[in-house]
Amino acid sequence: MPEQPSPEQMQALQEKVKNMSPEELKEFQKKQCIFCKIVAGDINSKKVYEDEKCTAILDINPANPGHILLIPKEHFPLMPLMPNDLVDHLFLVAKEISRVMLTAVSADGVSIFVANGSAAGQRAQHFMIHIIPRKTGDKIKLDIPVKEHPQEDIDNAVEKIQEKIDSVFKTKKKIVRKKPEKKKTSGKKGKKKTSKKKKPRSSSKKPKKKKTKKKSTKKKSKEESGVSLDDIADIIG
Repeated sequence: MPEQPSPEQMQALQEKVKNMSPEELKEFQKKQCIFCKIVAGDINSKKVYEDEKCTAILDINPANPGHILLIPKEHFPLMPLMPNDLVDHLFLVAKEISRVMLTAVSADGVSIFVANGSAAGQRAQHFMIHIIPRKTGDKIKLDIPVKEHPQEDIDNAVEKIQEKIDSVFKTKKKIVRKKPEKKKTSGKKGKKKTSKKKKPRSSSKKPKKKKTKKKSTKKKSKEESGVSLDDIADIIG
């Protein structure tokens, strides 16, 4: 069993770390990192996938058989410190490995998660993606508990996060809460009859125009000729 450093040695080491530049600190962490030693081949591991940017190994303490750790070959302690193209590549590889698990070990599902920081459960100072094949009823607890918080705390958190997001992505969007949609009723029952509003009658009545009856053309022709039908009948009779 290796000898534990004395309090004096620990204090000296902490002082040394404080005075390191970012490049020196990264190199120091790399030398102490177990996963960097796995990438270098100094520590044995069961590799299931490897390319120029990342390595996928079996977890030595798996949550389920087939639990895989996908790690970048370059040392990065946290995801925000990684370049975007490397993040894209890692998650594309994670996607394909999760697809394989569904058929290779007849998984009912796959859990993919990242513990980013010690408060989130990160144990090693090397970024990794956990890919865990799941079985129904396997009793692995990855549930997020539902807690009640004061609305003021929630609003403050949203405001601060939104402000930082707008700064990073150069956007400014307002959070709009959607109103619940009204249910549409089918058929005639759901339709309401719209009554037309009657126009108010004006107080001043317009005088009605007298209709003039047109005289028949037959009567006119009789008057013009000056001979009636009775006169013709008398002549014939």
